[in-house]
Amino acid sequence: MATEVENKPVAVAEEDKKVEQPAVAAAAAAATPAAADKPAADAAAGGDDKKAADEKPAVAVAAADGDGATAGEGGDGGAATSSDGAAAPAKKEKEVKPTVHKANFEKDVVYLYQFTRTPMLPSISPFCLKVETWLRLAGLKYENIDHKLKLRSKKGQLPFVEVNGEEIADSTIIMKELAQRYEKDLDAALTQEQRNIAHAMISMLENHLIWVVLSWRSKNTEQMLKGYKINLQHALGSRLPNALLNFFFKFQFSRKGAKKVKAQGLGVHKPEEIEEFGRKDLKVLSELLADKPFFFGDEPTTLDCVAFSVLAQIHFILDEVKYGLKEFMQENCPNLVGHVSRIKERCFPDWEDICTKLDLNAHIPKPEPETKENKEGADTEKTAEQEKNESEKELEKDNSNEKTEKKEEKSEKVEENKEKEEAAAK
Repeated sequence: MATEVENKPVAVAEEDKKVEQPAVAAAAAAATPAAADKPAADAAAGGDDKKAADEKPAVAVAAADGDGATAGEGGDGGAATSSDGAAAPAKKEKEVKPTVHKANFEKDVVYLYQFTRTPMLPSISPFCLKVETWLRLAGLKYENIDHKLKLRSKKGQLPFVEVNGEEIADSTIIMKELAQRYEKDLDAALTQEQRNIAHAMISMLENHLIWVVLSWRSKNTEQMLKGYKINLQHALGSRLPNALLNFFFKFQFSRKGAKKVKAQGLGVHKPEEIEEFGRKDLKVLSELLADKPFFFGDEPTTLDCVAFSVLAQIHFILDEVKYGLKEFMQENCPNLVGHVSRIKERCFPDWEDICTKLDLNAHIPKPEPETKENKEGADTEKTAEQEKNESEKELEKDNSNEKTEKKEEKSEKVEENKEKEEAAAK
C-alpha cells in the first residue's frame, strides 16, 4: 500500500500545476508533522518529479566521469607511459565554493531553517520545534532562517541546519552531529537501560503519536487553522485573500494528509479508534514520567525535547477548539501538562514575544533603531536651521518695519511742507 501511494505524486503534481499553489503546498507541509522531517517530495506533491530531475544530472556527471576515466586509461593513457617518462602535469584543483544558502556565515553559529511562527506555539512542526528546543538546552548559538517556502536541504527536508559552511539534514541526525561536534550530549548521564527506554519512547512519539496528531489535522483542517490561529497570508507571505488561501490549503492538506496517514497504516481505522491509540501513548508517557520533573530525573534529556515538541502540538490549541487528546491529557495526564510547562519556561523565556510578534529570532538581541547621538544631532541640526529661518524672518520683518517708518516719515514731511506753503501763500 505504501509503495502504491509513494508512486502517485507525479499524478498529483499534474493536478497541482493546474491550480499552481506551491506556496499553499509548502504551508501544508509545515502543518504535516510527519512530513516536516521527510523529503519535500513527500511534503509537497509532485516531489518525485523533482527528485528524478535532481538525480539525472548526478547520473550524467557520473557517466561523464566514467567516460573520462576510460579514455584516460585507453588512448590518452599511453602518454603517461611514453619513452621519455615525463609525468603528465597535475591538474589544478578547483576551489570548492560553499554550497550552502548562508554564504556569509559566522563561525560556529548554527543556522536553523524552519517554518514560520504561529500565535500559539513557536512551530506547528514537531521536528522543527524539537531541534530548536535541543539547541536551547544545549546552549549553542543559533539563528533561525526563514525558508521562504522554497529552501530545502539537499535531502529535500525541513528542518535542516548549516554550520561552518556545512549542511546537516534530518532532526535526529542534526542533534547527533552537533552533540558530537560540540560535546553537548544531553544523554551522557543515562545508563544503557535508560537509553534503551528513551529510544523506544522516541520511536513511539515520532512514528506513532505524531501520526495520530496528523490524522486529526487532516480531517479537521478548519479546526486546525483556528486552533493554532494560523494566518495563511502571513505564513505564505501572500497578498491573496485568506478565504482563497484557506480553500486551497484545506483541499491540498486534507487530501495529502489523509493519503499519508493511510499509507502509514493508521488511516484505515475510525477516528475514535485512532484517538484511543493516542490516549494509550499519552498514558504510557505519563506513567514513565510519574512525579519526576523530567523523564530521567532533574535534568532534561533528548527524550524530554522530543516529548515536548509533540505534546506541545496537543496542548497549545485554543480552548474553543474541541480536541479529544488535549482534553484527555489535561484530565488524565496532568504531569505531562506540567512537563510541557517546565520545558517551555526553561527553554523559551521569550515565548510571548515569539507568539505575539511572530519573530523567528526573538532570542537574539536587536540593535537599537537609532543611536541617541545621531538622533540628538539631527534634532540639533534641525533646531539650528529653524533658528536661522526665524532670524531671517525677524530681519525681514525689521527691514519691512524700517521701510514703513521711513515712508511714514517722508509722508509726514511732505504734509508739513505742504502746510508751510499754504500758510506762506496766505
